[in-house]
Amino acid sequence: MSDVPSVPSAASEPVEPAPASSPKARRVKVVKNDAVLAADAARDMARAAVVEIAYRDTVGEHVRFEMNSERLGTHYFASLAKGYPDWQWAVSVARAPRAKVATVCETNLVPTASSILAPEWVPWADRLAPGDLSAGDVLPYKEDDPRLEGGFEATGNEDVDQVAIFELGLGRARVLSAEGRDEAAQRWYDGENGPSSDIARKAPAPCATCGYFLPMAGVLRQQFGVCANDWSPADGKVVALDFGCGAHSEADMEAPQAHDHQDAPVLDELDVDLEVSDGGKGARENTEHENTEHENTEHDEA
Repeated sequence: MSDVPSVPSAASEPVEPAPASSPKARRVKVVKNDAVLAADAARDMARAAVVEIAYRDTVGEHVRFEMNSERLGTHYFASLAKGYPDWQWAVSVARAPRAKVATVCETNLVPTASSILAPEWVPWADRLAPGDLSAGDVLPYKEDDPRLEGGFEATGNEDVDQVAIFELGLGRARVLSAEGRDEAAQRWYDGENGPSSDIARKAPAPCATCGYFLPMAGVLRQQFGVCANDWSPADGKVVALDFGCGAHSEADMEAPQAHDHQDAPVLDELDVDLEVSDGGKGARENTEHENTEHENTEHDEA
C-alpha cells in the first residue's frame, strides 16, 4: 500500500446544487372575484351607505366593482356633485370567512384620472417669489441657504483681515457665497439694467465711461456698479458696465438751429370771429330805455 495520501479529485468533491427557481416565489397571487361582495345585494347596500352620507342627488350610477384583497372589494358610483365632476364614490365592502353576507367598511369620494385636483401644496417660504415682499413682511430664516456662507472674524493678521474686510465683509455672521454672487451677477446682467435691454442698445455710450458710474466693491466691481445720475432711469440701481442710457455724462445732442431773422406778422383777413348773440333782446331793452328817457326829458321841458 502506498504511503502517499490520496487527494480527492474535483469530480469527487460534493457540489452544491444551484438553487432552483421556485414556482411559488415567482407566482403572483391573483385575487379571485367574490360572488358575495359583487352581488346585487352588496351593491345596493353600498349605494344605501353612500346615499346616507352624501348630499342629495349626488350619487350616480354604479360604475364598477373591484377586488382589493381576499374578501375585500370596492363598489364605485359616479358623482353628480357640481363641484366634483369626474369623481366617484368608493364604498369598500368585506365579509368574514365563510360568511354569506357583506358589510360596509368605509365610504370615500375619490378622484379619477380626468378629475380636477388642487395643485400640490407648496410651503409659504417656497411659494414666495422675488418682488412679493411688502412692508412689514419677514422672510423665514434659512440656515442652509446656498447663497450664503459663514463670515470671518479678525485674526490679527493685517493682510488677512484687510482681505476679509474688503472682500468678505468682516463682522457679519454670514456673507455671500460664490454661488450667491454668481446668481446675483447673472440676474443683474440679464435684467433691465444689462446690455441686452432696449435702452442700453440705443444708448450713446456705456456706463463704463460715465462720470455718474460708481463701481461696486469686491470682485463684482469688474462688471457692475451703481448709477448716481438722477436723470437716468437706473438712478440708485445696479447697472452693468456695458449698460447705458441717454443721461451719459459725456453724451451730447445737436442744438437746434436758430433763425437769423423773425418774419413780420401777417394779418389774416379771411378769418371770421363769431360771437354768440342774445337774439336782439339786449338791443330792444336798450332802445326802450332810451325812448323812456327821451319822453321824460320832453315832459320836463314842457
